[in-house]
Amino acid sequence: MKTISVINYKGGVGKTTITANLAAELARRGETVLLIDLDPQSSLTFSFFGVDDWARDYSDKRTILNWYNAYIYQDQNLELPSLIVRPDIVEEVIDGSGRGGYLDIICSHLTLINIDLELAARLSSGSMAQMRNNFLRLHSRLLDGLESPSTMYDGLEPPSIKGLYDYIIIDCPPNFNIVTKTAIVASDRILIPTIPDFLSTLGIEELQRHITELVRNFNDFAERPGEPSYKKISPSIMGVIPTMVDIRSGKPINTHSAYIDRIKQTGLPVFDTVIRRNSTRYGDAAEYGVPVVLQSASGQTYTTIQAELEQLTTEFLRRV
Repeated sequence: MKTISVINYKGGVGKTTITANLAAELARRGETVLLIDLDPQSSLTFSFFGVDDWARDYSDKRTILNWYNAYIYQDQNLELPSLIVRPDIVEEVIDGSGRGGYLDIICSHLTLINIDLELAARLSSGSMAQMRNNFLRLHSRLLDGLESPSTMYDGLEPPSIKGLYDYIIIDCPPNFNIVTKTAIVASDRILIPTIPDFLSTLGIEELQRHITELVRNFNDFAERPGEPSYKKISPSIMGVIPTMVDIRSGKPINTHSAYIDRIKQTGLPVFDTVIRRNSTRYGDAAEYGVPVVLQSASGQTYTTIQAELEQLTTEFLRRV
């Protein structure tokens, strides 16, 4: 089982599109996938559920906000499996493959943006030892939730969420707040979708530095004697995925190629697969609740876009 966080400091780079389509194609290939939407914009959630359906069925009691609120206000461990839902329309398409994969999601909430201040307040009180434990406990919050056995399942050894899925993919907000840090601590790998332009690539090296600093601080605290004990973490950047690329004569335009080369020069791994720009196809997908890669293709444009997404999934599996 691998946990992958998808992040870029710049919004609008196709982060959610990559997350939804990668997860959907993995599920169609027989993998079991859990998506966790940590972005307050909730775009990943609304890629699978209509806003009205979400408001009626999930917004009050079945979002990641409920899980954080239980910790902040009641100091309780609400079990993550109680929040998992399965998009019916996607399940129908995936079941048609006959390979046994499935896709589940833990939805986000629009007011998740207010959680970070409440979480930060838990870091700055008490003695040095208490502050250390507060830091470790808070930042490993999501990791603990994914690894804790659940009472919701029968059996001699109740499985954790990690025991139920091949992949957990986390859609992070476009910042490095505490919620994002909990995702990084819980992750094995990091994916960075980016448009190959100045603004979108500007913060990639800064993001890399922030991840390195978080890992160093966490492991430094985890190595110190005392209780409770924590395991060291080692998330690594799996690769940068060029998105919204303008294609001419079968290859990226010169400007985009130059930025892709510039990223490679930093030493960061870059995916060979590039995802072309097509606002119409990707923009319409959320209206139907089915990622582009699962839709019934008609026409050369759709076929080409789906082929890129399938190629991206193949490369992802090779890299992971």
